[in-house]
Amino acid sequence: MTGQTDTPGSVTTVYKVSGMSCGHCEGAVSGEISEIPGVGSVKAVAATGEVTVVSAAALDEAAVRAAVDEAGFELVGKA
Repeated sequence: MTGQTDTPGSVTTVYKVSGMSCGHCEGAVSGEISEIPGVGSVKAVAATGEVTVVSAAALDEAAVRAAVDEAGFELVGKA
């Protein structure tokens, strides 16, 4: 896990998402996840399938799954 260099009290979680293949995919996934309340930042990387989310508190995985589904991809789970 990454160090706590973000905002104090924030939670950094890395998820694995299947199906991302380009920058547009990264943008779609990032856009949907960023709409979840409490999310501060999202960084999706198509090459690795990893999506790093910094949030005020731990997120409900069902909410993340729904956001990824809405973007047209599949949440595999936490990396």
